Amino acid sequence: MTLVLDASLALGWIFERAIPTEAEEANRVLVHLSDRQAVVPPLWHVEVLNALATAQRRGLITVSKAIAFIARLDRLPIRTDSAIPPRPEHVLSLAREHRLSAYDAIYLDLALRMRAALATFDKRLARARDKAGVPHF
Repeated sequence: MTLVLDASLALGWIFERAIPTEAEEANRVLVHLSDRQAVVPPLWHVEVLNALATAQRRGLITVSKAIAFIARLDRLPIRTDSAIPPRPEHVLSLAREHRLSAYDAIYLDLALRMRAALATFDKRLARARDKAGVPHF
């Protein structure tokens, strides 16, 4: 099954998670990327870069660690969806219905469109995923 990968989960590969089960889930997703097709919306890349830039400013990671993480992500089998946004009216509808940001609604829309699972640590997005009947990893 295809997996839509939210930035919050991917960032669990570089930042320690406070909740042990989230750390385990992040590692499980990483291990299973070799046998699942992972897809992300184009904004995923910007979200990851923003988190790394913020962490650098706060002194949580070094520049070299951020660059190494980006290189690691580039080697993973993660495909970027080409539709930007694929269905603007649907994204707005999902955002309104589930009280999501448009950014998060794009992840939900992608999972629905591809009939894919959605892996996220974002609580609101996870609730919307479950309510919409989208499987999780």
